Amino acid sequence: MIIIHATFHINPTMQDQFLGEIQPLIAASRAEEGNISYRLQKDVESENIFTMVEVWRDKDAVASHNTSEPFTTFVANVKKFLTAPLDINAFEGQPLK
Repeated sequence: MIIIHATFHINPTMQDQFLGEIQPLIAASRAEEGNISYRLQKDVESENIFTMVEVWRDKDAVASHNTSEPFTTFVANVKKFLTAPLDINAFEGQPLK
């Protein structure tokens, strides 16, 4: 299982536009083969920070996602919303039993 945290520092004047443009990516990603979870979380301590928490079956599912049209379109346009570089961390793990 692959877990990805992608943290977005969003320009406050563009927050509504960011939230509108990321919705199609969220919907499409959730429908992809190999997706377990794809959730955008808002930081409760920092008003303009959001983290996408993604859980994928394996590296092949992530690779497929990273070449999908919704993902590549969003990535091509995301910089206009950011006030800091996108921070991405990936982890490999398994559920605890």
